[in-house]
Amino acid sequence: MSNRPLRIAMVAPPWFELPPRGYGGIEAMCADLTDALVARGHDVTLVAAGRNGTRAHRMLRTYDVPQGPRLGEPLPEVLHAAATGRLLDDLDVDVVHDHTLAGPLLARGRNVPTVVTTHGPLDGEPGEYYRHLGDSVHLVAISASQRSQAPDLHWAGTVHNALRASDFPYRRDKEDWVFFLGRCTPDKGMHLAIDAARAAGREIKLAAKCSEPAERAYFEAEIEPRLGPGVEWLGEVTGERKKRLLARAHCLLFPLQWEEPFGMVMIEAMVCGTPVVTLRRGSVPEVVVDGVTGLVREHVDDLPEAIEAAGGLDPRDCRNHVIEHFQPDTMAAGYEAVYRRVLAATPSPAPLTGAVPTREDMAPVA
Repeated sequence: MSNRPLRIAMVAPPWFELPPRGYGGIEAMCADLTDALVARGHDVTLVAAGRNGTRAHRMLRTYDVPQGPRLGEPLPEVLHAAATGRLLDDLDVDVVHDHTLAGPLLARGRNVPTVVTTHGPLDGEPGEYYRHLGDSVHLVAISASQRSQAPDLHWAGTVHNALRASDFPYRRDKEDWVFFLGRCTPDKGMHLAIDAARAAGREIKLAAKCSEPAERAYFEAEIEPRLGPGVEWLGEVTGERKKRLLARAHCLLFPLQWEEPFGMVMIEAMVCGTPVVTLRRGSVPEVVVDGVTGLVREHVDDLPEAIEAAGGLDPRDCRNHVIEHFQPDTMAAGYEAVYRRVLAATPSPAPLTGAVPTREDMAPVA
């Protein structure tokens, strides 16, 4: 077990296809991890919705069409978990790696271990949820900061997220405007980004998902009144357009107002050679090297000066940092180590009689 290739069931959420065409950070991470594990010689079965754009050896589909328009409703997640449990019944694997919220509820009935990546915050009810699951799951944090929020949980490791540097353009020469990219929520601090850019005398472009009621309410209360000269609202930006904007910007302005578990947008900016100007919250100190790949400040009032100082950072250092620390193979090696530690500590199950399915999909539920 310590050396042989592993048989892994990768369970993605039901909201977006893999890899996603637009929004879908967890799905993008699952796709990159799947491909990197296959490249390392492992046998990966993907359980997901919609098309399969990964290198997984096979896909077991729960929904023909991803359920993104129903994001936030409970039933698609629960139905996806129920279908996953049925599909995995006859699948001969060493480990199940679940990225969903409801799926880990079925882990206690399995005779193989379930590894769960905790993609969100762990304060309040989310932490209580994982406490109730106890040692039926083996949790992996996406940052030391996230793990520190609930150190008493059944942790198996900490593995940072990653991206493929080759998918992102690198640009050394930057334009004069600053960029905000994220969700339209108070915890991302978009209103503070506008204020800081204006104080620095810089134009700012705003790209954010703004489709849910709470997002629209925040936009109407805090963002719309601030729009005007020097503030350009782009709405949700994805794909190649997003990457070009990241590469052109003077800096990414990211004034977090919460303990961000990871923050993919930071490594997306840096891999384009664009420094990150941000506040010391959550995983920021683990992701951004202050004074090298960005400028990390303690207070919002310090951001205008940092915006100007960002022009003195070397774009090549930003990209090299991501290549060295946040590539999919590095992430896959981290998860492989977790799988092997978990398996070494797990009693051998009774032999399974089921065979690995060879069809591309099995009985979609919808």
